[in-house]
Amino acid sequence: MPQDHSSAEAFGRLATELQDADGVDLTVEAVVQFALQAVWCTYASVVLVGRGRKPQIMALTDPRLAKLDETQIQAADGPLLTVIRDQAALLIPDIAADRRWPGAWADALIGEGIRSAIHLPLLVGGSARAVLSLYSGEPNGFDTDDLAVAHILADHAAVAIAGARREVDLAHAADARNLVGQAIGILMERYDLDNARAFAVLKRYSQDNNRKLRDVAQELIDTRKLSNRPIRTDQGPAARDA
Repeated sequence: MPQDHSSAEAFGRLATELQDADGVDLTVEAVVQFALQAVWCTYASVVLVGRGRKPQIMALTDPRLAKLDETQIQAADGPLLTVIRDQAALLIPDIAADRRWPGAWADALIGEGIRSAIHLPLLVGGSARAVLSLYSGEPNGFDTDDLAVAHILADHAAVAIAGARREVDLAHAADARNLVGQAIGILMERYDLDNARAFAVLKRYSQDNNRKLRDVAQELIDTRKLSNRPIRTDQGPAARDA
């Protein structure tokens, strides 16, 4: 049972902690630590859904959970993947009696003393961006009140993680713009190009070498030259390397 189901103050503190957390890593760590207090669970974890819908383990209250989650991710099967696919919460009252995921999944959890679990999708814009997993060492370790509190926690976590990821994306975008701007400046000075032409040269080099524009800009800034193929400053023959 949760320690205090009616404590709006506890969730208020969580909201403050999540807002103050610096970055995605600290945000998800705050979520799993709060889960141990808000829901009577033995362990908790958060798995983020990355590019290509590939899950990525981000926070664990016990290192033994890493292998259990990674087994499901590598097999592309198990309750974690089911929650991501169905975008709906999943309660497993008794892992020993569950037959939905045959194989080593149940044996592995039982071997670690885990007997029941809740998996909740952290939904942003109708899509599962992460999964919050809560585990108990007892069969039927979660009741309806636990599930209700877990849903509230998942809602808070989804908003916080989405905000943290958005800040990271904005920071990366700003950093990329800065790098590209510096690289353009180098090309303008070296080849006597205007801004638009220098950007076109950098972009074409990126495409010709199948590399991200940010990475090409970083190389030019770091080494003052570009490897592989020469830089072309016009539509004619290639110029010498920068």
